[in-house]
Amino acid sequence: MKRLPFFPLFVFFVANSTIASSQSVVSIRIDGTINPAAAQFIHNGIEHAYETEAACLVIQLNTPGGLLKSTRVIVSDILTSKVPVVVYVSPGGSQSASAGVFITLAGHIAAMAPGTNIGAAHPVSLQGEQDSVMTEKATNDAAAFIRTIAEKRNRNLAWAEEAVRKSISITETEALGKNVIDLVARNLDSLLVQIDGKSVEVASGKVTLHTKGATIEQIEMGFSEKILDILSDPNIAYILLLLGVYGLLFELYNPGSILPGVVGGISIILAFYSLHTLPINYAGLALILFAVVLFIAEIKVMSYGLLTVGGVVSLLLGSMMLIRSDSTLEFFSISWSVIITTTALSLVFFSFIIGLGIKAQGRKPATGTEGIVGEVGEALTVLNPNGQVRVHGEVWNAYTRSGKIQKGEKIRVVSMENLTLQVEPKT
Repeated sequence: MKRLPFFPLFVFFVANSTIASSQSVVSIRIDGTINPAAAQFIHNGIEHAYETEAACLVIQLNTPGGLLKSTRVIVSDILTSKVPVVVYVSPGGSQSASAGVFITLAGHIAAMAPGTNIGAAHPVSLQGEQDSVMTEKATNDAAAFIRTIAEKRNRNLAWAEEAVRKSISITETEALGKNVIDLVARNLDSLLVQIDGKSVEVASGKVTLHTKGATIEQIEMGFSEKILDILSDPNIAYILLLLGVYGLLFELYNPGSILPGVVGGISIILAFYSLHTLPINYAGLALILFAVVLFIAEIKVMSYGLLTVGGVVSLLLGSMMLIRSDSTLEFFSISWSVIITTTALSLVFFSFIIGLGIKAQGRKPATGTEGIVGEVGEALTVLNPNGQVRVHGEVWNAYTRSGKIQKGEKIRVVSMENLTLQVEPKT
């Protein structure tokens, strides 16, 4: 009976152990560029993990980079999260480049799988090098941002700044040795075992992780997030813009067609929404619209290809300039294959239209005086010199200055005056 007072304490520890082992972990995957859709997905994942009282949120990351604006939103959400956020670069062969470096360093725990790498990547801008002053300002701003994150998480401050300024990349073993990440785990189960018992500082205070044997709740992007992710692709935005402009033009020049107008209207609205999420160069957008104006002007003016050549050059330059990153760290551009394909299709289409116009100009008129002169018909009566003939299935009064023409003889129209035809025998 003397041991009875220890029984409640024993029950307490057993209950706590059971609760800890029954905790869940929320897992989400980011496999692609960092854009507004990714930022919203991570925000929702953090909220869901907090509401369900999960042990932590695991972000399985594989990204070449993305928008710094979206990256700042994600980092802010992680730094102010009340639930631990584990950023795990996986599976093998994945990367955490450019904007992904900021996100990885911001995690309460940063981990990588074997065969992965982390570091900044400076993609070549399609519109050429940025102004040196603007580049320096953007780089200094990004360097200060990543230093703040590294200092907050007690990670390698010097390497973090070099990742921005010198665009260096390292493997998972090098990252572990340089105190860039906390651990290397071969898979998600191994990760949960290794982080079990670790204490991290979240927005609401210190939390100890109980993840060993925890159930994993995998969350996928919702329909709206998937649509936003698709629309955040610069190539999709570019195609929607051209499709919308051409669709509306076809409807204006062929009223009542309906389908081109409907498709064009939907496409242009989606394009504007998509372009709103991307860093747009309005000079590039203006060049694309100017190219369309030149194509349409060619149809009306007939410069025999000069306006079309100008339109192609304008469309090509505008396409190259359309997406303008605010920093060389941002991984967003329009694919050259998309630019060349759309430019070539525009050239072929409008060249076809222009060819039809030129051919129509050179064609003999089918109506009026010019349309009937030179046509062949048949004499319905004897023309000596006056009589009647049939041309184009119509009966005309006619006369001849070439002598007598017998009934049924083939005739050719020489001219027409006051609805009377002058004809001659067909030789």
